[in-house]
Amino acid sequence: MLLCGPSGSGKSLAAARSGLPVLRLDDFYKEGDDPTLPLVEGSSDIDWDHPLSWDADVAVEAIARLCATGSATVPVYDIARSARTGETTLHLGGSPLFVAEGVFAAEIVRRCRELGVLADALCLTRGPLTTFRRRFLRDVREGRKSVPFLLRRGWRLMRAERSIVAHQVALGAHPCDLDEALDRLAAAADGGRARTAPTAA
Repeated sequence: MLLCGPSGSGKSLAAARSGLPVLRLDDFYKEGDDPTLPLVEGSSDIDWDHPLSWDADVAVEAIARLCATGSATVPVYDIARSARTGETTLHLGGSPLFVAEGVFAAEIVRRCRELGVLADALCLTRGPLTTFRRRFLRDVREGRKSVPFLLRRGWRLMRAERSIVAHQVALGAHPCDLDEALDRLAAAADGGRARTAPTAA
């Protein structure tokens, strides 16, 4: 299950409430000293909202490995430091499905579908003002970046939110609010459990 949406739209909340194992795609960001990181046009700020700030190839490899073996070694990323700080092993524990959530999840819809591992792709939307407020409060609370940087980024993303959602939908994600996302996640989980349940003799 791929779960995308603008930063601050509630993806992590929806994934946690689904009860399914969760792969945090934000852990696949590039490190802050990577020379391939894109910049915001007309600025010296790194554009962390551009897909090129993220390692799609490694993320797809982890998803494929999880689907094939039920476990995968994944990076642990510190957003405040813009650095990978270690690795951890994600185990599915026998779950037939898991949620891969992150702002760039829609970028790999086609690749996951071609690999035959995609159950569904959702784009969570909450409205630009709601998303701006949730994102800013979260980022300040977690000390992700400096307040001036967060304000510049927040204003830019609020103005671009409708185009961000349209782009993710065009890549194959279904737009929905939190309630619908939770319903679709639950339905997919129930369907997956039904397919893997033992048949009575």
